[in-house]
Amino acid sequence: MALTGLEIYKNLPKTNCGECNFPTCMAFAMQLAAKRVSLDQCPHVSEEAKAKLDEASAPPMRLVKIGKSERELKIGQETVLFRHQEKFHHPSLIAIKVREDIPENKLEEEISEINNLKFTRVGEEIGVDLLALEHNSAEPESFAKMVKAAMDKSPLPLILLSEDPKAMEAALKVSAEGNPLLYAANTGNWEEMADLAKGHQCPLVVKAKTLEELADLTEKIKNRGVEDMVLDLDSAGLTEALGNLTKMRRLALEKNFRPLGYPTIALTHEKSPFQEVAEGTTYVCKYGGIVVIEGKEKWQLLPLLAVRQNIYTDPQVPNTVEAKLYEVRTPGPDSPVLVTTNFSLTYFTVEGEVESSKVPSFISVVDTEGLGVLNAYAGDKWSAAKVIKALEEQKVKEKVSHNKIIIPGLVAVFRAEIEEESPWQVIIGPEEASRIPSFLRKEWKT
Repeated sequence: MALTGLEIYKNLPKTNCGECNFPTCMAFAMQLAAKRVSLDQCPHVSEEAKAKLDEASAPPMRLVKIGKSERELKIGQETVLFRHQEKFHHPSLIAIKVREDIPENKLEEEISEINNLKFTRVGEEIGVDLLALEHNSAEPESFAKMVKAAMDKSPLPLILLSEDPKAMEAALKVSAEGNPLLYAANTGNWEEMADLAKGHQCPLVVKAKTLEELADLTEKIKNRGVEDMVLDLDSAGLTEALGNLTKMRRLALEKNFRPLGYPTIALTHEKSPFQEVAEGTTYVCKYGGIVVIEGKEKWQLLPLLAVRQNIYTDPQVPNTVEAKLYEVRTPGPDSPVLVTTNFSLTYFTVEGEVESSKVPSFISVVDTEGLGVLNAYAGDKWSAAKVIKALEEQKVKEKVSHNKIIIPGLVAVFRAEIEEESPWQVIIGPEEASRIPSFLRKEWKT
């Protein structure tokens, strides 16, 4: 039976030391009761209290770490089924699969390409997180050689894909220090794989064909001394995989079923590169802790990473940029001044198009409480008066020698009021950001 925050608090040291990253022991106890943190965050809890609270207060989904030091990644410890209930905490990790039978002279080139699969979107760098190395020969030494080359050439943590304990043991001899994820223990090899995971203190994927079999395996492996596990339930296709991932999530979070209280991994099986992106995107949405794909093209990765970036934000906190005057390409007194909102996606879209135009410009960002152009206008968070006030506070007139500003075409209605209430002359810009480059190059005149 779940303990209340007060029951948990009675067993805490009550020092209010703050070392758990909460201001008081009561605040920490409330988070424990909600299963949003684990008891090991309290450095002063007694062994007696640990015995009473550890199992009862543990989060319903275990936090699993892959890699070490600056390479360390985290998955799991999620608390909700739907992001609007709170948020999703640890973004799905994206792994690219590399097969062992790749020609040796191509391996380094392929790893280098994967290392560089990075993009900048709405001011944030996004990219691939893991290398998944697949063993498909009879020689353990061949797999170990490939793993060693990947360790030397890539900063990305590794997933070792082999159900052969001998091959896994050989690979661990050259990679255990990097804390790779071992894939996978099954009904036939679980004892050997569990011993390898325990001996090298690495996380282990547990793979089975049914939920019952999976729950039985995780209990056996846990009793053998392995705590950090990731779950993989065999599925016949995307529909079945989505159903299985959802069942595991519900059992862990809603039923607090400990044998399935671990993050998951999903490997794509679609052969079409387009369908593989769709499959991978589905797993990012629900509920793949790690998604392993074979596609390595930028056009495949960018939509997958963009979906992840959008989903793993706090839906209750607007995604904003600071409301201030921004400069693009070192503008001067004759440069145009564009006005926009402080919604991150709006701002970075406008900034990107201004950058593409190669026209040095100022961008005046108005505080609209994180809403885009039309939503801000409809919600009365953006008005002509707010635009005028922002221009004054940002001292735009001191930066330029003209009195012209460009406002989005979607709010052309602001024009008359701005011109009546201020010295600014308003130019109606395009309704779509994609037309900004041609507009600035062809239409802008001081």
